[in-house]
Amino acid sequence: MEQDVLAAPANGLTAAEAAARKRRGDANVQVKGGSRGYAEILRTNVFSFFNIILFVIGVALLTLQRYSDALISVGLGLINAMISAAQEIRAKRKLDRLQLLDRGAVVVIRDGAEREVQPEEVVRGDVLKVAAGDQIVVDGPLLDGGRVEADESLLTGESDPVAKEPGDDLRSGSLCVSGEGRQLARDVGVNSYAGRLTAEARRSTTDKTPLQRRIEFIVRLVMVLTTLMSGAILAQAAIEGFTLLRVVQITAVLSGLVPYGLFFLIALAYTAGAVRIGRSGALVQQVNAVESVSNVDVVCTDKTGTLTTGHLAVDEIVPVGEREYAEVAHALGGFAHNVTTPNLTALALAAELAGPVWEVRDEVPFASSLRWSGLVTDEGTWVLGAPDALAPRLRKPLPPGVIAERTGRGLRVLLLARAEATGAPLRGQDQRPDLPMLEPYGLVALGDELRPEVTDTVRKFRSGGVDLKVLSGDDPRTVAAIADRAGMDAGEPVPGAALDGLDDAQLDVIVARTTVFGRVAPEHKERIVRSLRRQRRYVAMIGDGVNDARALKQAHVGVAMRSGSPVTRDVADIVLVEDSFAVLPPAQEEGRRIINGIGMSLYVFMARVASQGLVILAVTMLGLGFPYSPTQVGLTLFTVGVPTFFLTFWAKPVPPDKLLFKSMARFVLPASIITAGVGTTVYTALYEVISLGFGSGRTPAEVIHEFERYTGLRYGTDTDFTTAAATIAAQTGLSTFFCFASFIMILFLAPPNRFFAAWTAPTDDKRPALLVGVLILAFLVVINVPVLWSYFGLIGPARPVTAIVPPALLLWFLALTAAFRFKLLDRALGVHNLHR
Repeated sequence: MEQDVLAAPANGLTAAEAAARKRRGDANVQVKGGSRGYAEILRTNVFSFFNIILFVIGVALLTLQRYSDALISVGLGLINAMISAAQEIRAKRKLDRLQLLDRGAVVVIRDGAEREVQPEEVVRGDVLKVAAGDQIVVDGPLLDGGRVEADESLLTGESDPVAKEPGDDLRSGSLCVSGEGRQLARDVGVNSYAGRLTAEARRSTTDKTPLQRRIEFIVRLVMVLTTLMSGAILAQAAIEGFTLLRVVQITAVLSGLVPYGLFFLIALAYTAGAVRIGRSGALVQQVNAVESVSNVDVVCTDKTGTLTTGHLAVDEIVPVGEREYAEVAHALGGFAHNVTTPNLTALALAAELAGPVWEVRDEVPFASSLRWSGLVTDEGTWVLGAPDALAPRLRKPLPPGVIAERTGRGLRVLLLARAEATGAPLRGQDQRPDLPMLEPYGLVALGDELRPEVTDTVRKFRSGGVDLKVLSGDDPRTVAAIADRAGMDAGEPVPGAALDGLDDAQLDVIVARTTVFGRVAPEHKERIVRSLRRQRRYVAMIGDGVNDARALKQAHVGVAMRSGSPVTRDVADIVLVEDSFAVLPPAQEEGRRIINGIGMSLYVFMARVASQGLVILAVTMLGLGFPYSPTQVGLTLFTVGVPTFFLTFWAKPVPPDKLLFKSMARFVLPASIITAGVGTTVYTALYEVISLGFGSGRTPAEVIHEFERYTGLRYGTDTDFTTAAATIAAQTGLSTFFCFASFIMILFLAPPNRFFAAWTAPTDDKRPALLVGVLILAFLVVINVPVLWSYFGLIGPARPVTAIVPPALLLWFLALTAAFRFKLLDRALGVHNLHR
């Protein structure tokens, strides 16, 4: 096949040959696929293992007409599944429409004549006409007779155009900026450079964040423990002859122990965080980036467009010989204002300097192959270019060191010279550009213009413990000088070529100690990011060109500039709307606040789950019925749902706790053991008091009437009336105790004063204490309003409950305070000395 292409005639293929090659799959078709299908996304998110369990329970409850129980049991799980599926579908749609190449028409040579076709109709072996302004759509060599300059900045990040001679490769995705020629289509479609980049960019590589992995582990662990506990309890239920309804209710309560509401809380917190970050100028496209940005400890960034504006600024003008500064500035301004095709240099000079209007007789535009441009005017013949390019035509050499000193500072130095002969031409006999003998006039040093906010942003990153690394396609010395100006410790820069041939271990050593990398290709950027990840660094990559897309995909957080390539924006997790990475420190602070809040919410969630699980085991082992009904589980709205929502959004922006599991265990274990112990005591005491009261035959008629209404049974007629009455009274007392204990536990996590500061230091934020007061009032309303207490499966105010619960709460508070203050769990395990 390769020989077939190389043998293609310079005048192109015939229409028949092109059609045959298209049929056998050699056409320049768009890259397709790369992400999961919609059906698979829905199936994996909606029909996860845990959701299937909930759906089975929900169907059983619906069959038994327990509608509110079914809603409480499966509602949050289904909502979370739909949120996750919607997020993945949104990401898939963005990736599927991603294309590196424009789809405008191109010119091919078919049957010896020029023909305009769509890019996907180009086939392997075609000959394409390439002219200034055309995007290259395939890979292949430039044929004889052609000479062009290609802008490859989209692919490599190098800002200067690259001269292409016959035999040199033109890569798809680059842009022809000058010249004209013919190109042989060697690699097309997915085999082309643009095709490979597009396929790589489309590959779905969303990372789970540390918090997501931790919560997934917690949920799986609780599911395993709950399954084991459910087997034992349901086996006992079968032995005791529980009804089908009772079995389903027990299963629903046990499944409610799994903290699947955490997923919903995280989705909600991420969304709210994304909105807040968006106000500062960062558009969050992948919601878990809200957390990821909070974990970042190293930022990799391109130079142009991130550290610099992409524009040049005049740094210094140096007269040569007997010239005066004003003369040189006047001539430079005249040159810049009179060129008809200004480049970045001319624009920078024109913005800085005023200049006269000259009558231009001839002009040689700047070209990277020439490295100079010139004007023939009534004022003389002027040339502006690289000193080494003009040096062969100078009578006298330039002063030694004057150029090296400035280039060493990362400046671009150009020489302005005037032809010795007035009106000397800039072209030879063949009309090709040719320099006359020149007289040096002056030097101008230009530097990349730093973004105004860069220095302050770098300082904030470094003070926050975040390292910065610059990965650029430009000269390493220039990049290092700019990094120094931005406030980084650039050190010794490393060129991309020095990374070739290094194995992973060698690369890791270089990457760990280096701040600036220059002349790097997309492959180098990707390897550097992978190296940082191997070193357990949490990486953010900032870029704007297609050359950055692969590194953005590899990073934990991909950040794109709004003005950058559409491909880069589509694969990024965050887009900087104002093209300023100054919004990242505030975004990181917001992310840390959200994640710290979710971490605090984990304490509340896990304390509730562990306490309820222990109570269920204890009460079941005592043979006192089952301590909860599915409707009573709905009280977690007050004990967990509302508190975690507000605690998440009121948290302080502190760095994420890397020892979250250890810290959470030291809080949850004593809290759950003490809460479960006192709760079991409350339940047992109420159960026995009510059972003895009805068994004595001296219970007042109004009390009997109330319990008949609660249970739906008749005293003296239904044999299980006493058991049902004792159970609902004990459940009410247990739920009341648990609610008040959960509210007060918030004060241990965010103590308003030293009285509650057994676990942590007091906070100056009084909002959590106010929240506790509101929650207590709300629960008092619930247990005093018949429609509400009935909805949650409780009984109204009862004397046994009010007699037992308050002393139990006082005992619980004193025991928990002692456990935290004196680290009783640590002492019991013999690990208290490890914390000193």
